[in-house]
Amino acid sequence: MQLFTSLYDKCMGWARHRHAVWYLSGLSFAESSFFPIPPDVMLAPMSMAQPSRAWRYAGITTLASVLGGLLGYLIGYYAFDLIQPWLQESHYWDKYQHARNWFAEWGFWAILVAGFSPIPYKVFTIAAGTLSMSLPLFVAGSIIGRGGRFFLVAGLMAWGGPQMEENLRVYVERIGWLVIVLAVVAFFYFRH
Repeated sequence: MQLFTSLYDKCMGWARHRHAVWYLSGLSFAESSFFPIPPDVMLAPMSMAQPSRAWRYAGITTLASVLGGLLGYLIGYYAFDLIQPWLQESHYWDKYQHARNWFAEWGFWAILVAGFSPIPYKVFTIAAGTLSMSLPLFVAGSIIGRGGRFFLVAGLMAWGGPQMEENLRVYVERIGWLVIVLAVVAFFYFRH
């Protein structure tokens, strides 16, 4: 079964679509405030498919992500009462509580680390708003954290370029199944 190879081929096709930049922008904006899929899934193949545009893609991703983060901040600041019941019923409540604790202890550094890491950034944007974090510090931390992450991803993919695209396609099935096995093992390990 070639599950991951066909997904990989579709992603590479989408990366070359004439509206790919708009999709990347929308995904980057949405992920920072409410959507669960990170923009890396589009940024990486787009940068690999067109290495000469990788820095442009990283800049667009960063800008859209920071603007989406501002929406998350505003949601936390003005509308937390509306989303709190949903947060409490979802798997994000514990992450939200954890984010609040990080802000209490680390402030600016919490948003910077959340922006760079695979931690759900949207949870931190909302928490920053509920805690009325300084908006200039929020924006600065978001630009540095998100920009650092997206420029790193774009740079690595551009560096690999078409050769990496070909090599990755050869191994994508093995890599995909390995990631699933590791995720299942990690799930059971941390559950107990």
